[in-house]
Amino acid sequence: MNKNRIVTNSAILLTLLANIGCDQISKNIVREKVDYYESISLISNYFTLTKVENDGAFLSLGSALPETIKFILLSGIPVMALAFGVGYMFLRKNISFISMLALSFAIGGGIGNIYDRVVHGSVTDFLHIDLGIVQTGIFNMADVSIMVGMGLFFVQSFFNRRRTIS
Repeated sequence: MNKNRIVTNSAILLTLLANIGCDQISKNIVREKVDYYESISLISNYFTLTKVENDGAFLSLGSALPETIKFILLSGIPVMALAFGVGYMFLRKNISFISMLALSFAIGGGIGNIYDRVVHGSVTDFLHIDLGIVQTGIFNMADVSIMVGMGLFFVQSFFNRRRTIS
């Protein structure tokens, strides 16, 4: 393995672990310090902290499914996809650094949420943004990591497309 590959893999592993760590630390603090459905204003009423447990997927989708099907769809399949993603990141040779970074954010967030689902039976969500007409559901730092990863992919795709058109 050449020196560049070692540096790149180390940076990706550090990013992956930092995303998982930030997610789990923030969730542990919320689990210990905040009551369920307690609303704490962080920035006026625009950014609040409200602890909820989500036993479904995004916006509680799938929470009413039978337990076996829910486990397969919300834990089993995502674990396989995340394992494939990690393998792809470290074994693929012709992937750009930005793509690797995007994958490490998205996979790190995915691992954080899967860990919660497997260990705690649900995912702890606690952040809410309300800008009047623009409002989010309640989310967590793993969701932020996933969105940053997807945003990096979109930005890279946009600039790669502009480069090929020129």
